[in-house]
Amino acid sequence: MGVTVVVLIGFLWGIISQGVLGRSGIYDLDEQDYLGPEPGFEKYKAACPDYKHYSVYPHRPFSEGPLELPYQRPSSHCRTFTSPLVEKIIDDFSSRMKDQDLARIFENAFPNTLDTTVRWHVDGTEKGAKKHNFYGSKDTAKWSGPQSFIVTGDINAEWLRDSTNQLAQYQILAKRDKKIQNLILGAINTQLEYVIQSPYCNAFQPPPPSRLAATDNGGSDSVHPAYEPAFVFECKYELDSLAHFLALSTQFYKHSGSTAFVSSRWLYALDTLLAVLDEQMQPTFDVVTGKYRKNEYTFQRDTNSGTETLNLGGIGNPLNGGTGLIRSAFRPSDDATILGYYIPANAMMAVELKRTSEILQAAGKAELAKTVLKRGQDLEKAVWDYGVVNHKRYGDVFAYEVDGFGSNILMDDANIPSLLSLPVLGFVNSSNQVYQNTRKMILDKAGNPYFLKGRVFQGIGGPHVGVQNAWPMSLLIQAMTSDNDAEIMENLEMVRNASHLGLVHESINVNYLADYT
Repeated sequence: MGVTVVVLIGFLWGIISQGVLGRSGIYDLDEQDYLGPEPGFEKYKAACPDYKHYSVYPHRPFSEGPLELPYQRPSSHCRTFTSPLVEKIIDDFSSRMKDQDLARIFENAFPNTLDTTVRWHVDGTEKGAKKHNFYGSKDTAKWSGPQSFIVTGDINAEWLRDSTNQLAQYQILAKRDKKIQNLILGAINTQLEYVIQSPYCNAFQPPPPSRLAATDNGGSDSVHPAYEPAFVFECKYELDSLAHFLALSTQFYKHSGSTAFVSSRWLYALDTLLAVLDEQMQPTFDVVTGKYRKNEYTFQRDTNSGTETLNLGGIGNPLNGGTGLIRSAFRPSDDATILGYYIPANAMMAVELKRTSEILQAAGKAELAKTVLKRGQDLEKAVWDYGVVNHKRYGDVFAYEVDGFGSNILMDDANIPSLLSLPVLGFVNSSNQVYQNTRKMILDKAGNPYFLKGRVFQGIGGPHVGVQNAWPMSLLIQAMTSDNDAEIMENLEMVRNASHLGLVHESINVNYLADYT
């Protein structure tokens, strides 16, 4: 649910943010606006229901629109993080929106990350705060400063991709709300520790200083490099996870103008990330001798699902050298890639490397900024050189995956980064002809096997859930990349009408709205 909700509120927020924040001083907060928790707060909190169960039942009051959508926010005593600014924005937006059902979805969704997923946060200023030393490390800088553990929602673990997207709609508020700013700084600091210790992994256990219990993912995985299960929830190497780590910082810098997060640990995480990119640019066979060279990362899982593991003993299908592209073993859906050069993730990484160079320049790291900028530019060129293929019906289009040998996969998946989301990521303008050709292809059943259309719903799905379920997220990305009012409204209305619980589902059976994940 997390990322889908973010896409919806991101679309709505993009429409209203200029009007809401553009009126000088309307949301300038005073310290006295927040009076702290009410008396007896902890006693109430102990009785809070699990939101995973709470959210599947409708709660009053219902919206005044024809769908009568329920109010799904937890009690104020049960919310995991609060922001007076967020509450004021919700009140202002809800009062001005004509579609009361869509307003209710915004009211439920916009604060959902804060309400339900901030499992642990410290602001770095607590009295008696200590430098933590875990797993025998002598580095006392670990886990210092603000820290934030943002869970995906129904699983007590943090995905790098999901947590970045869950916080994205609050980035614009960081300059106006010190609590939000500190929460995001904490998220950056927490993610960088994950990247430093286990850069090939995608999902993580609670930080050691939180003292929260780790969760068993129930899998039986054989992974290299090895990882600590008490630290890592799942270790699927997804290139976009590393790109999302950068995106969390670049979004914060864009909206706050601050480089406060550029610490020695953040630079260490960046160096670690760049080393992974170097390792994953290596081909399966040596370009000079032709001999097989084992990849640094391998993954095998005991499973009856082909999308949950890598073939050929955990290395995946062979990839050619000399492309400049970077391998991704898994997609953002957590499904295995078929051809390891996953184009949407390469495009996103190119964008984020270039944006990161701006941060480094502002932080006085001119030489490193040049290096990172060059990497981003080279990767961007590689995407255009090897990620664009000619389709006899649609013309030049972006491939979903390629291998450098000439093979390609033409499709799209709802999960972000996707081909449909390339303008949202900042890789191309939505008017770009290659993108427009690609968009026509992936929104057509004849061009995309995972464009699903049924009696009551339609959109892009993917192999993660199956061939009958489309993801509302794809409709929202379709709306965000369109300048056609009719198309935008059609997609918003379709998502609204399928959100009977006042929240946006992960996926929906295209023939039966009540069947969802």
